[in-house]
Amino acid sequence: MSVLINGKELAQKIRLGLKEEVEVLTKQGINPKLAVIMVGSDKASEVYVRNKSKACNEIGIAFEEFLLDENIKMEDLLSLIKGLNARDDINGILLQSPIPKHLDIRQAFNAIDYKKDVDGFHPVNVGKLAIGEEGFVSCTPAGVMKMLEEYNINVEGKRAVVIGRSNIVGKPLSQLLLNANATVTICHSRTQNIKEITKQADILVAALGKPKFVTADMVKEGAVVIDVGINRNEEGKLVGDVDFENVEKLASYITPVPGGVGPMTVAMLMANVVKSAKLK
Repeated sequence: MSVLINGKELAQKIRLGLKEEVEVLTKQGINPKLAVIMVGSDKASEVYVRNKSKACNEIGIAFEEFLLDENIKMEDLLSLIKGLNARDDINGILLQSPIPKHLDIRQAFNAIDYKKDVDGFHPVNVGKLAIGEEGFVSCTPAGVMKMLEEYNINVEGKRAVVIGRSNIVGKPLSQLLLNANATVTICHSRTQNIKEITKQADILVAALGKPKFVTADMVKEGAVVIDVGINRNEEGKLVGDVDFENVEKLASYITPVPGGVGPMTVAMLMANVVKSAKLK
């Protein structure tokens, strides 16, 4: 039977630590603040923004929300970002994705000052990660690494396989694992003989957005299995990218969905905002 990696519990521990840090910073006249931009009215995004607002409130981070019409022009979005870059009271700027298709999300991410890029998506922060320099790291991958650290799972010299090559999770997480001296393989939609590759993994990360894609016959006995996926099945129930019930019997450690990686993403975002305030 595997050990359950409790992301909810760990995230709460991190948030309590951040709350203490913010109290100290406030006494020094430093008041961390996050600005969140949301374009349109995507239901899932509304939930995520609410969760971020709640976390900020709990920790003592000031929160300012910018709700923009879905028909906003690109130049108006860039103008808002430019204004937030210039504001001294704001430490972190987050553009909630997805945004309407007529807008260029990459251009918008690139417009955010890399010193306020608490999502870790700016090319400067991506580059810093690649060469092992200090910068802001994408929140979900940072949360995964924190989980491994908390549960004393040593990745050095281990074979890590990441399924998914997104700029938000797959690529930055692969880089973090590589920086921690793991031997990393990235699998994706064009990978051949994927089962043969995943069966060799000491650490297997599923981040592709397909419900129960990772089945027991893809997992080596004793592997650490990290499920980044959040999907809804036919009954509307939240499920991950891993067939939890069957894979749990093989894994040494496994993350549940919900209550695994999800809460860690918000906790690491809060950590990045506090880090930005301290750097300033």
